[in-house]
This record gives sequence, C-alpha cells and structure tokens, in this order.
Amino acid sequence: MEHDIRGESLYKRVREHRQGVFAAADTAAIAVAVVLAFLLRFDGRIPAPYLGGTLLCGLGLILGSTLLSFAIFRLYSFSWSHVGLEDIFSIGRALLGSALFAGLVLLMFRDTPALAEFPRSVFLLSYVLIFVFTGGIRLAKRLWMESLGGRIQGGERTLIVGAGDAGAQLVRNALLASPRLYAPVGFVDDDQGKHGTFIHGVEVLGSIERIPELVSELRLEAMVIALPTAGSKFIRRAVEAGRQAGLSAIKIVPPLEELLHGEISLQQLREVQVEDLLGREAHSLDTESIAGFLQGKRVLVTGAAGSIGSELAKQAVKFFPETVFLLDQDESGIFTVARELERSRVSVVPVVADIRSGERMTKLFGELRPDVVFHAAAYKHVPLMEQYPEEAVRTNILGTGAVAAAALHAGVKTFVFVSTDKAVNPVSVMGASKRAGEMICQAFNQKNHTRFVSVRFGNVLDSRGSVIPLFRSQLKRGGPLEVTHPEMKRYFMVTSEACLLVMQAGAIGEGGEVFVLDMGEPVKILDLAYDMIRLSGLEPDRDIPVVFTGMRPGEKLFEEILSAEEGTAATRHHKIFHAQLPLVDEGKLSTALEQLKEVVQQGSKEDIRRILRELVPTYVPQET
Repeated sequence: MEHDIRGESLYKRVREHRQGVFAAADTAAIAVAVVLAFLLRFDGRIPAPYLGGTLLCGLGLILGSTLLSFAIFRLYSFSWSHVGLEDIFSIGRALLGSALFAGLVLLMFRDTPALAEFPRSVFLLSYVLIFVFTGGIRLAKRLWMESLGGRIQGGERTLIVGAGDAGAQLVRNALLASPRLYAPVGFVDDDQGKHGTFIHGVEVLGSIERIPELVSELRLEAMVIALPTAGSKFIRRAVEAGRQAGLSAIKIVPPLEELLHGEISLQQLREVQVEDLLGREAHSLDTESIAGFLQGKRVLVTGAAGSIGSELAKQAVKFFPETVFLLDQDESGIFTVARELERSRVSVVPVVADIRSGERMTKLFGELRPDVVFHAAAYKHVPLMEQYPEEAVRTNILGTGAVAAAALHAGVKTFVFVSTDKAVNPVSVMGASKRAGEMICQAFNQKNHTRFVSVRFGNVLDSRGSVIPLFRSQLKRGGPLEVTHPEMKRYFMVTSEACLLVMQAGAIGEGGEVFVLDMGEPVKILDLAYDMIRLSGLEPDRDIPVVFTGMRPGEKLFEEILSAEEGTAATRHHKIFHAQLPLVDEGKLSTALEQLKEVVQQGSKEDIRRILRELVPTYVPQET
C-alpha cells in the first residue's frame, strides 16, 4: 500500500510539471540519438577529428531545431494519457520540419569547418533514432500510467455496457482518475466476436442478458452504459437488466452530439433519464447543406426564450452564422439564452418585441435585415387556449401573419414556420390556429422570392409545459403521477434532433411546402409515467401511485401526422416528408383573417371557433 501511495504521488508530481519533464526527456533522447548515430556509423568508435567541434555543433543544431519544432507542433500540449497514432504522426511531421531547417543551416554554413565535416549519414540516422526514442518515451509514459492506474485501489466495482471506442475511453479514464471513482471489472457487449477479449486489461464477459448473473457473481456496485450512438431500445434493455439485478447506480454516457470532439470524461457521466429510453435513435443529417443554409447568414429566431426557439438558436450557432437575433417579449428568458451563447464565436443579439405588433415587426425586420427566420413564437398550451381562444388567434394566427408580412417586405430569403402535429384534424383552438399559420405561409410563398416553409412535429422531450417536467414535479412531491387517460399516446422527439431537422427542412425546402418529420413510434403516456417512476428507483402503484384524471379540453387520445386528405412525398432526407396539401384560397384566407381581427377585440369565443371552422375545414371542436 505504501508503494502504491508513493507511485501515485510521483505520478501527480510528474503531471504537474509534465512539459518540463518531457522536454528534459526529449533533450536527453536527442543527445543519445546523435551520439549513438556516430557510434553506429563508425562501428562503435568515434574518430578523434569528430569528437570536438563537429559533434558538439551538430548536436547543438539538431537539438535546438528539434525542440523548437516540437514546441511549434505543440507536442507538449496534448493529453499524454491519450497518446495514439495521430500523435506519433505529429512527431514525424515535427522531425521533418526540424530536419529541413537543420539541413538548410548545414548547407548555408558549409564553409564552416565544424559543420562542413558533419557526416550526412549520421545526420539522417540521428533523425531516425530521435523518432524512435521520442515516440517510445510517449508510449512508455502512457503504458506506465496505465500500469500505475491498475495498482491504485478504490472505486465502485463497475460493469461497462459497450466494448467499443466509448467503453475503451471510459475504462482508460477510470484507471487514470485520482481519486478513483470507478473500478472497471468487466464489459458486456452483444457483439459475440468481442467476447473473451480484453480492453485495457478488462475482459468482455458476454452479452447484455448476462448482466443480472454478473452483478451477483462479481459483486458489482455500479453500471455505466457507454453507447453514445446507440438507439433507445438498446439502452432500455441494458437499464432493465440492471434494474432486474438490483443495481441502483446506473450511469450513462451522453449522446454523441453532446460530447466535445467525441471525447468522453468521467465528469460527463449522468443518471439515465427518460429521454434516453425514448429519443436516442441514431439519425444522420446533411450537415453540409445546413452549413450552406446558415453559415455567414443573419438568422432571426422568434420565441427565442421558449424551449424550441432557444434550442434553435443553440443549434444555429454551431453552423457559424454571422449573427443570431433572439426575439421574444420575455426579456428575462432571452437574456438567459444570450448569456448561454455568449461564449460562441457568433454575434448573438437579444431583441425584445411583441410579434403581434405588425408595425413593430416591419420596422425591426427593416433594421435587422435577416436572411433566415425561424418562427417558433406561439401559444402551445392546449387547455389554456381553449379557455382563451382570442389569445391563440392574436399570437398564433395574426402574429404569424405580422411576422410573415415583415419578412416578405424585408426580402428575407427563407422563412421557416414551426408547426405541430396538432394542426392535423384539429379538435383544439391551438391546433386550428397552427394550421391557419401553415396556410398563411403557403399563401405568402406565392408573393415574391422569399421561401416560406412549414415543419410539423410532435411533442419534444422536456419542453416547457410538456408532460415530462410535470411528472418530475409530481415525483418530487411524492406523487401521484396524473395521467389523463390510460390509452393516451403521443409522439416524442429530442429537442435537439427536432430543431436540427427543422433546419434541414429549411435548407432543402423550395418554398410553399409543409414538411412532416418522422417521429418514430408513438408512446403511451402511461408507460412514460411507469418509466419515470422506475428510473427514480421506485415501483409504480406501490411506492408512487398513478391516477387517471380524465381528458382535458382540446385533447385527443392520439395525434395524427396527416389528415385523411393528405398524402406524403419523400424528400432527400429520410426523416423529412412533404405533406401534399391543397392550394390555399387566398380570398377566403384574407376574409377570415379580417373577421378574426374584429372578433378578437370583442372576445366572442363562439364567433372565433365559427370562423376557424370556416377557415380550417378539418377543425371539429370538441363538445363541451
């Protein structure tokens, strides 16, 4: 034990002064390499004429140029515990630069006696040996660290699910961590070709089905799911096997898009969340087309303080637009979002404004001159909008019209309207108002060169006002979890995926389309409630009751993606479809909008619903 403590203490001292330590080691390696090159060239005995100025001058030149080149190539700045082939290639590139520089100096000072006599064979052999020695130092240092890591005791006995690159990184980092948090005991992986193999000294013990058996046999205390690209079905299997085995400590590596440069650290591990069980299906995006759509552009996001709007802004900055304007009437919300984005290399400008003011929108758009607009501002709470339909009309319909008109007047290149699956066969005012918004965009698309595109999708996980935050708050107070109906189903998407697909749709849209996102399989809300209870380490209806409260105004048991009259056409992206909708009757739309402007002032709920029924034929209000 004393030996282990001394070893760990030595490792810490080396780590604190690593640049100086390895520069000194490189200096010694270079000196040995040059001397050894002379010895090899002259059969073990350096002739007397070379022992003086020739050896010393040549050594000084090669030593100085090599250390300078190593510094330029930042060979003392990378992570020493992650040395790999790319780092060895960097050494080769640095030595090539050093050799070219030193060779040029020898050529320029060939009349200097000491340098003129320096043997060319020794020069070349020196660099070969330097490459071997300096590369060996780095690899030996990594091997020494991993050997030391294996001797340091402590940490929870942990099973790693996934024997791929993520699992290998995780084990290596766990072995090198101080203090030790996790002690990797084994891997499980469904790839039978990996069974019985070893990764950093840790064996792949079998498939996921063996987890309950291994927990008992190896006295495991924790499990980490190292599958950043895996789908939710795979993660669910692992979580359920861990629960069955009685493990309470189950952590997970975040999805790939949340990892910085694909690197995994122990600090990034987190508890398994319901989002991991519902929304981690792998998806591919044409990031080049999104980059071409947004890079260098002026992007404006309405509703930027909301769940969708803020995520649109966060995803947009990754594609390096010139400016992102955050527009919302919630000044505290956009202040918070702007603070989150202030470290990006993109100009982020908060704008406080109400989209319902057409005059204000026209003036703002004229000043800001955005190239791309993502219109996410809307009232989305279905039961509340049933109670206050005039507010849904003011914001979701008339507000959309005001923003669309301002965009048209300012010559915006692309206008993307964020719609919802509730716009299909709507039974709620909110759903009907969003379908009206789609119709406005279809009509405006025919006016000039601005491309108007609408994108429908379902619920986003963990968005404000959605069922998941509601269930979390109910769990915190000890239950019960309230489900409206045992057969209630909804589509769910991860917020980041939904927003990236919205951007993808904007990039591929030619104008006038209503795009529909493939949202996978619908999820029963009752199953969602049970999952969240179990993830809390509790049992449904034993520790936390689930009760049924009855359907609320404006709700449906199931949200369709398309109406019976609509069909879809494929696009070049496999998760985006084009809804085939009838052309909009502009005269009818214009008349309805004028009527709605009048009735919202009077606040007549029945008149509002009547006009919406005339405008949106598929809207059938629920009987109250």
